[in-house]
Amino acid sequence: MRLWGNIEAELLQDTAVVVPDNTCERCVITVPATTANIGPGFDCLGAALQLNNRFSLRRLPGQGEAFNLTVDGPEGTHLRGGKDNLFYQAARCAWEAAGHAPIPLEARVSLSAPPARGLGSSASAIVAGLCGANVMIGQPLSREKLLELAITVEGHPDNVVPSLLGGLCLTSRIEDKRWRVVPCAWHERVRAVLAIPNLRLSTSEARRALPWHVSLQDAVSNLSALTVLLSGLRSGDGALIADGLRDHLHELYRWPLIPYGLEVRQMALEAGAWGAVISGSGPTILALTSQEVEVQVGQAMVKAWQEHQVEARFRVVGLQNFPAVCQVVD
Repeated sequence: MRLWGNIEAELLQDTAVVVPDNTCERCVITVPATTANIGPGFDCLGAALQLNNRFSLRRLPGQGEAFNLTVDGPEGTHLRGGKDNLFYQAARCAWEAAGHAPIPLEARVSLSAPPARGLGSSASAIVAGLCGANVMIGQPLSREKLLELAITVEGHPDNVVPSLLGGLCLTSRIEDKRWRVVPCAWHERVRAVLAIPNLRLSTSEARRALPWHVSLQDAVSNLSALTVLLSGLRSGDGALIADGLRDHLHELYRWPLIPYGLEVRQMALEAGAWGAVISGSGPTILALTSQEVEVQVGQAMVKAWQEHQVEARFRVVGLQNFPAVCQVVD
C-alpha cells in the first residue's frame, strides 16, 4: 500500500477541500462527530458518525489574537471565546507551523454533537480550528501535517483522526514515531445507536479514573477482542461484534462515573443490541445493532435513564465516510 508521508494515502483525499490558492476572509468547516474506543480499542480506534458540527468563520479587522464565539442552540452555551478557547488554540498551532502571525477570528458554531458527552466535540473543535486557520492563510499545510498537529493538540488519535479523515480508523504510532492510520471496514448492516443523557463528563475526569498499570492478561484480552470486533464490523456478523466488545482497560473504571450506565447497557442488550459500550469517555452509551431492532434499542436505553429521572434522547446513525470539509464563502 502506498504511503503519503506518514498517513495512508487512501485517507488523504483533497477533493473535499474547496479552497483557492490564496487567503480568504470567510469559510465554513463541517466536521463529523465521532465515537472512540468502541470497547477494546482504547485510544486507538474511532469512527466518524453522521452527525456534524458546523463552524462558520470570519476574519475580524485588525491584527493580533482575538476570538469571538457564538454558539447556536441550547448545547454549548457554557463555551466561551477568547484566546484560550480550544478552537483558537488549535488555530494558533496551525499558524505557528506555517510561520504565520495569528489572525483575529469570529466563529458561529452549530453543534449536533453536544460537548462533554463522549462524541468527540473537543476533537471537532481542534480539527475545525486547524483546518479553518489553514484555509484562512491559503492552505500551506498538508492534510498530513494537520493530522499530526491534531493528534499533538488532543494528546491521542482516536477521535481527531476520524474527525479529520472520516470513516472507521485504527491509528498506531510506529517505531520511528510516525503515525500509521489504517482505514477499517464498517458493514452497512451495522447501526450505531447513541443514547445521550443530559449529563456531562469531562475527558480529564474520565482519564483520572484509569489505573497507571494493567495486567498482561488484560492487555492480551483487549488485543484479541479488538481483532474479533474489527472482523465483526467488517462482515456485519453480530455474534463477532458481541464477542469483540469486551474491554479490560478502561470501561471497568469508567462505568461508575455514569449514573445508571450499567442499567442502560443491560436494557440495550435485552432489547436486542449486539453490545453496548461507553462512547469515548462517556456519558453517552453506544449500542451496535442491526437495523431491525435499532429503534427498540434506543427507546429501551432512554427509558432506563428516564426511570431514574435522567433526561436522555437517542440517535440512530451510520458511519460517515467522507472527511471534514472546508469551503470558502464569497
